[in-house]
Amino acid sequence: MRKINTYDKSREAFARAMKVIPSGIYGHQGPAEGCYTPVEAFPFFSSRAQGTYLWDLDGNRFIDYMCAYGPNILGYHDPDVDAAAAEQRAIADCTTLPSTKMIEFAELLVDTVACADWAFFAKNGNDVTTLAVMAARAYTHRKKIVFFRGYYHGVAPWTQKIDYPGVIEEDVMHNIYVNWNDIEALKQVFHENRGQIAAVIGQPYMHGNFMDNELPAKGFWQAVRKLCTDNGTVLVIDDVRAGFRLDLAGSDHYFGFEADLICFCKALANGYNVSALCGKEFLKNTVSGMSYTGSYWLSAVPFAAGIACINKMRAMDLPKLLIEKGTRLKDGLVAAAEKYGFDLRVTGVPSLFYLRIADDPTLMLHQEWVAECVKRGVFFTNHHNHFINAALTDEDIKETVEIADEAFSVVRDRRS
Repeated sequence: MRKINTYDKSREAFARAMKVIPSGIYGHQGPAEGCYTPVEAFPFFSSRAQGTYLWDLDGNRFIDYMCAYGPNILGYHDPDVDAAAAEQRAIADCTTLPSTKMIEFAELLVDTVACADWAFFAKNGNDVTTLAVMAARAYTHRKKIVFFRGYYHGVAPWTQKIDYPGVIEEDVMHNIYVNWNDIEALKQVFHENRGQIAAVIGQPYMHGNFMDNELPAKGFWQAVRKLCTDNGTVLVIDDVRAGFRLDLAGSDHYFGFEADLICFCKALANGYNVSALCGKEFLKNTVSGMSYTGSYWLSAVPFAAGIACINKMRAMDLPKLLIEKGTRLKDGLVAAAEKYGFDLRVTGVPSLFYLRIADDPTLMLHQEWVAECVKRGVFFTNHHNHFINAALTDEDIKETVEIADEAFSVVRDRRS
């Protein structure tokens, strides 16, 4: 049996945080959000990270499958990305006039992303999904936006539901919701709202939380593309989470169609703070005419990091490598589950996968197994996608499967 982690220093730090920070840790990384259940199994604060590993305040080492919720795609502290960032930082970062690194970064994205004729930079995924929707409305002079149920496109009011705190009816009154993969329902929506739909926005496959991930049905995206083209509607792909883990040319390219606007963030610069909206030429003037900016959006260090990150991903043929690693992990985890009589579902593309033990609809069995993995040094969370990074080795995958096996054994014995 492996050593069971304890988290005394994390709990002390959380008590300090609660005094000066709302909820101690806010957002989806906080213990109140449901990804860390039961909370006693999880650390709350880190001390350092390297490669595929994360260490908490108590010195516990984890094989990290959350990858900072996505940004860590090459490995924490990748030497090539960090060197490029350090070189630029020694020159200048956030200055009155932007660096030409911005141009170089945009040129590289246009050369890499299949549907991109231009690139616009910001800081967060929410920044660029919001700009995409604003641009679609500005271009079409329409109000309505179509979403696929189970979506996540950020935290701006337009992305929320009417019962969300602080969101008012006017924020979401032009939102239309259809089920994923239901092309007939989408056709009906276009028929009922002829000439009124500014954009359809979707993730490349349904990789929401608290649900098995679902790939697009054959021909689904091609049919969506045609509906948008025929009706003068802008097709927006939110590639913030999946971007560069399926295809360096964009996840739309992976599934055989082209978006009008595509949003990137998490893996764009291996943890350096930058996001990008890329788009078709016909939307360039619309975005040019919008006043949309932020205090740090033109800082040069993240641009330099992003250039190094994309070039390294291209040299490694990284999506193929990540999918291969994810497939080996998936096969090992499923085999370990079957050994103890559990039905572990691993869904989505293997480089960005979702875990669920299907034997218990309350999800408490799943939470129990995840907790036993975390306490032994594998950082999964309960109800979110997991991420593969390039630094993950075959030995790491072997260790993960061994820990998962032990966790299944503990859960089976406890419940027998």
